[in-house]
Amino acid sequence: MKFDEAHHEFIQFHIKRRTGERRGRLERGHQHAEKLFCQHVWWPLQGQFNHLHPEFEVVDWRGQSYFCDFVWLSTAVGLIIEIKGFGPHVRDMDRQKYSNELNRETFLVAMGYQVTSFSYDDIAHRPELCITLLRMVLSRYLSGVDPIKLKQVVEREVIRLACRLARPLKPVDVASHLEVNHRTAVRLLQSLQAKGLFHAVIGNDGKRVARYEMQQHALKLL
Repeated sequence: MKFDEAHHEFIQFHIKRRTGERRGRLERGHQHAEKLFCQHVWWPLQGQFNHLHPEFEVVDWRGQSYFCDFVWLSTAVGLIIEIKGFGPHVRDMDRQKYSNELNRETFLVAMGYQVTSFSYDDIAHRPELCITLLRMVLSRYLSGVDPIKLKQVVEREVIRLACRLARPLKPVDVASHLEVNHRTAVRLLQSLQAKGLFHAVIGNDGKRVARYEMQQHALKLL
């Protein structure tokens, strides 16, 4: 099924199951930016719209209704996805609206949701970045179709460690984080290097590998 057909069915499926303002909000609110996210980010990443709910109603800390752009509901998490244009969310926002938005996001996290936001500019002009980041978020909750091997899990954890530390990894970093010995940590980093996911950095002596620097495309494994 092509995107246009799948997207039409997706929206009609939810329209038919709503009434009143919830239906009206979907008909009015799901416009260019939201459709662009579906087309440029969600569809290339997922290829279907299962468990994704557009213009999803939640209640904020004041008891007032608020419609999120999307919510992905799984057994593990309710992931709120917001598309934020520079105008309405930055340029045209006063101090009170800004405070309310931050308070609402904090309240939703407290209620068990995870909140993820993308700028309209990135969706329109840098969708591959949005896909990479959203894949990293979803990978925490999707087990995938094929069984995951232990080695794959360990490799992903090393990549996440490199992201958290924001610097090239030393074997001692991996050994400490995974609670393995130094030799095992070195073999794991060498394996990632052989796959082109990390680059070996030679030490000051010009002979020995001192650190391993993660390559940008390694994020696709997450």
